Amino acid sequence: MHTALIIDDEADIRQLIALSLDRIGIDTHVAANLAEARELLRAYRFDVCLTDMKLPDGNGVDFVREIVSQQANLPVAVITAHGNMDAAVEAMKNGAFDFVSKPVDIELLRKLVKQAVALNAASDASAAETTESASGCEEGQPDDEYINPAPSPAVAAPDEEQPPERRNHASDATVANHAIPASASAGIAMAAEDKPVPHEQASTVQLRGGERLIGHSAPVEDLRRLIFKVSRTNAPVWITGESGTGKELIARLIHENSPRANGPFVAINCGAIPGELVESQLFGHRKGSFTGAHADHDGFFRQAEGGTLLLDEVADLPLHMQVKLLRVAQERMIRPVGSKDEFPVDVRILSASYKHLDDEVAAGRFRQDLFYRLNVITLTAPSLSARGDDILLIARHLLARLTNRFGLPEPLEFSGAAEAALLAHTYPGNVRELENILERAAALVDGTTIEVADLGLDDRIARADAVVTNQHVPDADAPSTPATHTTTPSDQRNTSSFMASGLRALTANKASRSAASDDNGDEATHTRRTNERDRILDCLQRHRWNRKAAAKELGLTYRQLRYRIGQYGLDRDTDG
Repeated sequence: MHTALIIDDEADIRQLIALSLDRIGIDTHVAANLAEARELLRAYRFDVCLTDMKLPDGNGVDFVREIVSQQANLPVAVITAHGNMDAAVEAMKNGAFDFVSKPVDIELLRKLVKQAVALNAASDASAAETTESASGCEEGQPDDEYINPAPSPAVAAPDEEQPPERRNHASDATVANHAIPASASAGIAMAAEDKPVPHEQASTVQLRGGERLIGHSAPVEDLRRLIFKVSRTNAPVWITGESGTGKELIARLIHENSPRANGPFVAINCGAIPGELVESQLFGHRKGSFTGAHADHDGFFRQAEGGTLLLDEVADLPLHMQVKLLRVAQERMIRPVGSKDEFPVDVRILSASYKHLDDEVAAGRFRQDLFYRLNVITLTAPSLSARGDDILLIARHLLARLTNRFGLPEPLEFSGAAEAALLAHTYPGNVRELENILERAAALVDGTTIEVADLGLDDRIARADAVVTNQHVPDADAPSTPATHTTTPSDQRNTSSFMASGLRALTANKASRSAASDDNGDEATHTRRTNERDRILDCLQRHRWNRKAAAKELGLTYRQLRYRIGQYGLDRDTDG
């Protein structure tokens, strides 16, 4: 039997919660203060803990921190006074699983406890699988990896299939709130329905559905761990990043690895819904409530009951709808258009936008109180250009998908110069831009090897030439490279063949080089390059020519910055 610890200084509240949980088969222990609770925690193993925020010998937030640091696998939910959302948000920022407000809604309380119990059971199963794997038993390896970076429609229907069995997890710590910077997360590519392409190496962290995260760089592995931690709570998550970086996939993985995984996942694009229909689409409407309302409509919140709702591009919501969304986030109640009644909803809210909401708040376009409610935990998906060698891994998987989609008799591949050009490109459109580039290349290529000219990148010849030329040239600022290193398929490529392929591309596209050179005379292009040169020089001088630090601030890879320094003829003696 599962057990729950209930901590509240009001005897009637303790009794009410205990009786409610007893009826769903949960064994309960009660404590009137933190001292009694600590004694019970030392004596028994609990599957869930419910604590009041204000206790005679302490407060709930401090106790949440204590539990998280000592028993990371124990989900803790807090009981707050009616309307005291600030306390609930603070508790969730410190690792609380969820909250329930007084007067306690018994049905919502039972759902919360069931989710917490399921979460704990999944953690136990995960630990057992990890132990078996370490003992030499069969390891769960991800299978499919594909990319489908198409934008979300106005609404994505809930998944029909039940998610696959959870695989091993390298971490099971309960999340504490941190705003996660771009350097600690990663741009994402999403899986599609084509034939599988095997991993080049196994991930150190296994997530349910995690095979859709393409890449094995440190940022991607960090993101896998963070998604697992975030999925263990019901706290609202704010997902930020440029368009095309995979924010919806992050949301899907949070859902699939949460205790809500068996419930629906509903994704809506707030910017794609006409302003006059937003309220009825979100909260539903009653028949006859407005012209065209020929039948009752549940709305997206009720469609997501028991699951997760992603509000994509939430910054596009009109201000009057932000007020109503704030109330739903606080009270967990909705009122359909044309109805006098309110209905409770059990939905985890995830939100996303490419816009910087702090700027939107400062400009008066987004409510600060709503931002505070939605931004309990922040995840950031960086641009594709910050992914380093993962770009090639994503590109190869995407190329395999295109080969299958086009029904080509032989698989397509990249020349060495084409790979160098892909690494040097900045991808303002992120994964969606990469997909478009490769679709064009797959359509125009002669034969099965994609060359630089097939990619159609700006400055493509110069970029490829720079990367090939600098492939083995040491740099004074560059980090030292050990004499021995792990060999990868890329390392095994014959260097002379790599450079020869680049030179063939340069020779074949001499006319294109000439045309690109002529373009430099264009006034707009000249102005853009002058501004870029000045910006790079200013950044280098501020960082005392520490190229690694400058590249990080500019959002460039180290290799891209080296190329631009050479392109603009910059050195330490250059004047601004």
